[in-house]
Amino acid sequence: MISVEEAIARIVSAAGPVESEIVALADAHRRVLARDVIARRDQPPAPVSAMDGYAVRLADADRAPATLRVIGTAPAGHPFAGTVGEGEAVRIFTGGVLPDGADAILLQEDADADGDRVMLRAPATSRHIRRAGLDFRARDVLVAAGRRLTARDLALVAAGDVASVEVRRKPVIAFAATGDELARPGEPQRAGGIVASTGYGLAALIEAWGGSPHDLGILPDTLEALQRIPGVTARADVVVTMGGASVGDHDLVRQALMPKGFALDFWKIAMRPGKPLIFGRLNDKPFLGLPGNPVSGYVCALLFLQPLVAALLGKPFEQPIESARLARALPANEARQDYLRARLLRRNNELWAEPFALQDSSVQSALARADALIVRPPHAPASAEGDRVSVISLAE
Repeated sequence: MISVEEAIARIVSAAGPVESEIVALADAHRRVLARDVIARRDQPPAPVSAMDGYAVRLADADRAPATLRVIGTAPAGHPFAGTVGEGEAVRIFTGGVLPDGADAILLQEDADADGDRVMLRAPATSRHIRRAGLDFRARDVLVAAGRRLTARDLALVAAGDVASVEVRRKPVIAFAATGDELARPGEPQRAGGIVASTGYGLAALIEAWGGSPHDLGILPDTLEALQRIPGVTARADVVVTMGGASVGDHDLVRQALMPKGFALDFWKIAMRPGKPLIFGRLNDKPFLGLPGNPVSGYVCALLFLQPLVAALLGKPFEQPIESARLARALPANEARQDYLRARLLRRNNELWAEPFALQDSSVQSALARADALIVRPPHAPASAEGDRVSVISLAE
């Protein structure tokens, strides 16, 4: 068996970024940038007023009382065409371009207007002028390649006058459940059968990570069915199976695919749940054989498929691990790295993790209720309540 860390490194090293494509900004939310976004203009493009008031010369309005003559207006989008001269002012509104000759703003609440005259009750100031390029300059990098675009990023890119961006194509992750005992929800169940549930969670995870899930359905436990996988995944970037990764008589994945171009990299990881995981290449594309057990499959997808999708997107990835205090004592761990489902609590401004009593890897209700996975290294000693532990958040 190999360690979790070695397995992740070997999986990620097997993938390079997929090709890029150009998409409209309106379609770019949560897409991963393939190229830096460069501003096409200064923002703001000219000095503007941050407040309603009057654009004036500081030399005329640095003390009160004083009276100035109003010679025009400058609303946002309608700049004043003239120049502010000695003893003059221009009525200006928030976002209005500062007229030539003006270098200060007299706030509206510090002025009394009377026809074309305005009287100062307090001095003007230059503090309320937003200089050209205050936010960013033309040719500045607004968002760097490798970032997954947020709503805030999109607004920034739009402000830079950029209408489309170059992003990574969504990698296609083809997956199939295997097993004669499986049927989809709502379909007739055979004697001794169970509902195939793992694929629904897996598809949601792939979508959330920036991939494109492609469900191949349920494959029966026959060599013939499994040997059809290469033919129906020709356009996929990654192939994933769920089940058939162990050593039972009906765990046929490796046996079926070896003659079809499958090259095994490793099998078995020193972890719980999820020990029987297969990784290799199927006709030069990454292949993951996840355990069929629902919780094991989910944990393995989180740990191994997620960084693989990130590598395909050219996106740096590091599993977000936090520190928490243990809310219940735990015995010493065995030789495999353990991932315990737990709920997170806040006590006295500290994060606490309470592991569920039942950790059987078939219990999906505990996974659904869990907030995090407590990570326990191999051979970890017994832990007392209050000890520090590492946790992986399950928040989506």
